[in-house]
Amino acid sequence: MKGAAILRVLAFAALGYFFLNYIGSTGETSVFEAQPWLWAFLGVVLLFYVAGEICIETLRSILYRTLSPENKAAYDADLSLEKANRFKGLKNTYKKLLGSRPIEEEGTLVLDHDYDGIRELDNQLPPWWVYGFYATIIFAVVYLVRYEVFDGENQHEEYLAAVAQAAIDLEEYKKTAKDLVDFDTVELLTDAADLQAGKAIFNANCIACHKASGAGGIGPNLTDEYWILGGGIKNVFKTISEGGRVGKGMVSWKTDLKPSEMAQAASYVLSLVGTNPEEPKKAEGEIWIDPDEKTETDTTANEVGFETLDKTTGDTLMTGVVNDSI
Repeated sequence: MKGAAILRVLAFAALGYFFLNYIGSTGETSVFEAQPWLWAFLGVVLLFYVAGEICIETLRSILYRTLSPENKAAYDADLSLEKANRFKGLKNTYKKLLGSRPIEEEGTLVLDHDYDGIRELDNQLPPWWVYGFYATIIFAVVYLVRYEVFDGENQHEEYLAAVAQAAIDLEEYKKTAKDLVDFDTVELLTDAADLQAGKAIFNANCIACHKASGAGGIGPNLTDEYWILGGGIKNVFKTISEGGRVGKGMVSWKTDLKPSEMAQAASYVLSLVGTNPEEPKKAEGEIWIDPDEKTETDTTANEVGFETLDKTTGDTLMTGVVNDSI
């Protein structure tokens, strides 16, 4: 293939890559990472395009060989003229920006200065340089008015505003990015779909040690209120992520499960508490009480009324109620 055909193939490959990535990407990762088979699809499409280019070039060569000598000469002349006029507008614009003069006009530019045969030419500055200088002047005026006259934000203020906006954007992103949860931000999931997904994860990975009912086997019973490493969504999530006790607890699952999947599994485990399965394993650990829950102490009190009378007149002086707490 000729150079122009090779450039067209490269341009088509780049266009295909960006087009597929644009219509299929979720914004977090490239579509080619999420679906590697698209590489094969793009390769097949590119192969067909290359085959088309080769067929067209071969057909053009065959048709050229069938021409008579006169027609070949006319075709070659037209092709040369087309190449000469290709990018003519860009070439003329480039020459104007350079502001150069042909060598034939050099005599009109020679000044009277002559030193040991060295002459000076009165060449003007290139237009691109002059226009660039004018642009810097305009920019300086706009900058002066913007930041000195109207007291615009300086770089430090812009930085603080950008940091504040980034913090807001990050919080908004965290609301939809489930896999950003950790020990401190995980929350108990109660949606039926999440619990069903947690059950599927539990059945696929946990029943060998805890049984399908959570009654416990090699691992502890998950249906009672006793916990070895603490209960609650945060402690259970951490245990699943980091593993249990060194040398005797379960392994860490953070390399096999996503944070969102660990949150679903932990929520399902907590939903098993109080289910009373058959043949539960003996309780291990201690009863866990959520420190964030407020406990209220009930007190029983008897209300006793009183009335004070004037001994002389018999009139009521004061009445009231007191609590006699038991």
